[in-house]
Amino acid sequence: MDKHVLEPFIKKEDIAVKVKELGEKITRDFKGEKVLLVGVLKGAWMFLSDLSKNIDLDVEISFISVSSYVGEKTTTSGVVRLMCDIDRPLEGKNLILVEDIVDTGLTLNYLKKLLSVRKPKSISICTLLDKPSRRVAPINPDYSAFEIPDEFVVGYGLDFNNRYRNLPEIYKLIISEDN
Repeated sequence: MDKHVLEPFIKKEDIAVKVKELGEKITRDFKGEKVLLVGVLKGAWMFLSDLSKNIDLDVEISFISVSSYVGEKTTTSGVVRLMCDIDRPLEGKNLILVEDIVDTGLTLNYLKKLLSVRKPKSISICTLLDKPSRRVAPINPDYSAFEIPDEFVVGYGLDFNNRYRNLPEIYKLIISEDN
């Protein structure tokens, strides 16, 4: 049986500071304009909630759901599937894709291609965590709170097999075999 060990990685106070900074930067960058925050489910919901409270603009919120993980794996399958689409038109809008983590970039590359044909005014990427060492697709976030090494992390919306999303901080997940 596998045993999960959670090693503290990023404290909630540090997350709050970075999320506030991102909100302030987005507010400056889009001054006088409206933005549509699109949270990539399920991982980005907590980050999107906190981020939206720190943006002083006219903000709309929507969600999109995609998947590239299968079962209890800690690596992506490489195949991105659309599970649930955005519920509003995008034409002429400043779209900000809000993601929990940018890893290989395959998911966001897929989403940018999918959504760009709907003619938004702009598409930006805002991520809580950026893991550039794993990048396969040519994606670079416009807004990023933390750059992290190649570790599997959970908490603050991020999960392993749908567990640990509710944790207020981010932890490295270490899976060991119990003999």
